[in-house]
Amino acid sequence: MSGPGPTPSQTIGPFHGYALPFPGGGDVAPAGHPDTITVHGRVLDGAGEPVPDALVEVWGPGPDGSPPTAGGPPCPDPRAGGPTGCFTGFGRVPTDADGHWSVRTLRPGRRGENAPYLSLCVFARGLTRHLFTRVYLPEPAGATAADPLLASLPAARGATLIARAEPPTGPHPGYRFDIRLQGEGETVFLEFT
Repeated sequence: MSGPGPTPSQTIGPFHGYALPFPGGGDVAPAGHPDTITVHGRVLDGAGEPVPDALVEVWGPGPDGSPPTAGGPPCPDPRAGGPTGCFTGFGRVPTDADGHWSVRTLRPGRRGENAPYLSLCVFARGLTRHLFTRVYLPEPAGATAADPLLASLPAARGATLIARAEPPTGPHPGYRFDIRLQGEGETVFLEFT
């Protein structure tokens, strides 16, 4: 009698939707804060199809450019005795069936020579390692031209890191940032060593 055959190979996951998302993961900005913005988009694969089981993490400084000091995430609910105005700068959201994700956060401030940006980390099916990128806001005008990272990239590649301003659909400004994992218009991803 022969033994069992080899186990077929497969990519990891997707495990991202099980225990990693948390309630309110996309609500990073304190309720009613005047510097609140919404950043949203879709995660797309190499064929331009939506990735419905990805997870997007967002980190960002406050409007003055300083790193947040609040513990979390998420901030304790003020209705349950938590602090008001809490800002951790961190959010985590899964994509929906259409690959869409959205966070409500504070407009990031400029840090040194860098134009204002949010850091993103993407977890998705088929990736053995998560991907890091940045979302630059298109304003203030001229800020992206002086950013060291953007200046080091060809203009077409750097453009994949700049969100598009959209007309507000609610009480605060909105920005669109699609994440293309590969193929035409692939988002620039960063490597940290």
